Amino acid sequence: MSKTILIVEDEPILREIVKDYLLEDGYEVLEADDGKQALALFQEHEVDLIILDIMLPELDGWAVCRRIRKSSDVPIIMLTARSDEDDTLLGFELGADDYVTKPYSPPILLARAKRLLESRRFGAQESDTLSGGGITIHLPSRTVTLDGTNCSLTHTEFEILACLMKNKGMIITREQLITKVWGYDFVGDDRTVNSHIRNLRSKLGEHARCIVTVVRSGYKFEDQP
Repeated sequence: MSKTILIVEDEPILREIVKDYLLEDGYEVLEADDGKQALALFQEHEVDLIILDIMLPELDGWAVCRRIRKSSDVPIIMLTARSDEDDTLLGFELGADDYVTKPYSPPILLARAKRLLESRRFGAQESDTLSGGGITIHLPSRTVTLDGTNCSLTHTEFEILACLMKNKGMIITREQLITKVWGYDFVGDDRTVNSHIRNLRSKLGEHARCIVTVVRSGYKFEDQP
């Protein structure tokens, strides 16, 4: 069954170019040219990934991302014409999974979308349950519970937590996390990883003590009483 990608972009020509690449690769495509329409389409359809421009009429990309993250961990790639690092970090803090600066290459954007969708598909094929420190991850359903209570994570937060728990007790460097979670072609730095770790710890609450910072090295997961 083909995956459905929602493109939220107010520039018709650019939206059409991205749409053509996605259709040629076999994806179903939904289109929105403003934030309100994007939220309506997201509510009406089962969407597997969102390509979301920041500068939109009605509601901007920040607001759309924030609202979607209240109920869904669908992968989100944000698009912007600005290269400000603070904008990038804000996108990640709101729960975006990837960030692409305009002008960009449509094939690269497609590759990033495929990577996010593939990582979710492979995760769904696993049958293991990871647990430690009161945290339990069920990989087939991509669910997380804290002492039996459901915890909602974004796609990227889930991938980071799963990576650390699969390598329990081992130090995972920030560079290794970038490679494992975002891929070799990701253009990011330590601040990107730090931002996601901060969000993840916030959602884990008291269980965040299981994610240990190793100064000048990275992070590791340890069972904590």
